[in-house]
Amino acid sequence: MSSHNAHTRGLLLTALGGVTLTVDIPLIRLAHGEAWSILLLRTGSMFTAALVIWVIWRLLSDKVPKLIPGRPGLVVATLYGLGSIAFITGVYHTSTADLVFILAFTTMFSALLSWLFLKETPRPATLAALALMIVGVGIIVGDSIGTGNLFGDIMALCSALCVASAITISRASGQEMGFTSLIGVVLPFAVAAFMVSNTGFRVDAPWWIVLNGAVIMPISFFCLANGPKYISGPEVAMFYLLETVFAPIWVWLIFSETPTRNSLIGGTILIVTLVAHSLWQLHEGRKRRAALAVVHPA
Repeated sequence: MSSHNAHTRGLLLTALGGVTLTVDIPLIRLAHGEAWSILLLRTGSMFTAALVIWVIWRLLSDKVPKLIPGRPGLVVATLYGLGSIAFITGVYHTSTADLVFILAFTTMFSALLSWLFLKETPRPATLAALALMIVGVGIIVGDSIGTGNLFGDIMALCSALCVASAITISRASGQEMGFTSLIGVVLPFAVAAFMVSNTGFRVDAPWWIVLNGAVIMPISFFCLANGPKYISGPEVAMFYLLETVFAPIWVWLIFSETPTRNSLIGGTILIVTLVAHSLWQLHEGRKRRAALAVVHPA
């Protein structure tokens, strides 16, 4: 496959994953259920779908990735599980706009953790972007004080930190973690099962959650996880931003949930900063590849 065709495939694959991910929160809201019941059904559907895909893959090929590759895989699965619990909690305790805007901070959490633990010193532009994003998150969280949304915003931050930690450990280990995030839902499934056994199961429209867990999430996870094989990291990061932009729009159209002024201000700072930083990374990557091509001509 030529480099041009590989890049085009990567763009199409990652775009599909990013667009698919934008309907995650609207589907959760459409189900009209209690938080622990939603978490139980969502994680159960994801786990079942992951196992079915893995078994079929194993029957067709002997190169199927491990579900949990060693101790690093176990830690990564646990972090994804904790992130899932925090995410669902955030859905029910803050606005969709606040949730996805704060989750966009995952990128900068990853940069910060890589700096602290992998000794990957960020460039001045990354540090400037991190500072701006802290301001944006501060505006959103500050606007939630006294409104009842502060707990949900904190849960969104916890979810972003868990995912960023999982990404950092995955990179440090060098292991294939394609199925690990999906298998990690065992932890929230167990917690949700315990809670539902005490509170009772209530989901008015469970088919939305089954669609979400068994179809939407596996497709988006698979496409976004495989994107880096064909395109650069900054390009993949751009498609992750689709959820940040479109999820509040879908919720506004379906549920008439309008973001607050400060939420829009903070969210705009986050989105503009991430887009500018991703474009800068993309430009720097092209410059480095061009320089290598000159030094080592084919």
